[in-house]
Amino acid sequence: MQDVASESRNGPWRILVVDGHPFMREGIKQYLNRQEDMAMCAEAGELGTAMEAVQELEPDLVLLEVKLRCGDVLDFIKNVRARFPKVRMLILSQQEEALYAERALRAGAQGYVMKEEPAEEVLNAIRKVLKGELFVSRAMASSLLNKLLQAPAVPSPRPLDGLSDRELQVFNMLGVGLGSRQIATQLNLSIKTIETYRENIKHKFGLKTASELVRHATHWIQNGAAGTVHLHKDISPAICLPINGNGTIPLRLSVAG
Repeated sequence: MQDVASESRNGPWRILVVDGHPFMREGIKQYLNRQEDMAMCAEAGELGTAMEAVQELEPDLVLLEVKLRCGDVLDFIKNVRARFPKVRMLILSQQEEALYAERALRAGAQGYVMKEEPAEEVLNAIRKVLKGELFVSRAMASSLLNKLLQAPAVPSPRPLDGLSDRELQVFNMLGVGLGSRQIATQLNLSIKTIETYRENIKHKFGLKTASELVRHATHWIQNGAAGTVHLHKDISPAICLPINGNGTIPLRLSVAG
């Protein structure tokens, strides 16, 4: 049964799918196109092509993987949010929700759903976001509400939570084997800036040397970037970031389950 919003439209919801794996994009395309009120209007494997599609088509929804090989997904979300405020964005990712969902919501996405969820739950998330609601899992909604109500903020037991968005991106890129010069080129930043980020990460993780930093980053990537990093015992706790840019929670918050 279609909702009132979709019934009043002239056609199906147009969805842009952005994922680095062609097989995944094809599967999503087939599933979306089986829905009477949805259609994949375009697909992209990297953020440059995705932005071109947004500019040309202004889709109703961008279904987006949070970790792509090239580009900064969070910057992409912020850019789309600023330039095309009517375009909704839903993250569909295999990366840990507890680490990435809050960052994505702060950047301007309207929801986060894990790829491991049943197809029906992913479809539910898409419909909720298209209706103008936010969507996160029940566990994530509880975490965000608890964080909002805590004053002052309590330390997080996970050092990764204390990294800025850019520091997390640099940590990821170190983990896949890129050096400072390569990272600087991809992010269009100076090598000195990248070295500053590396030093900040080392300090937050309580690491002594560059080789320790690379080893921990590599270990994290090889173990599926699941959000757990084994560090020295004397690491300082990190402070959690606020729920979003203006410190508020939208009134219409949908949760899984």
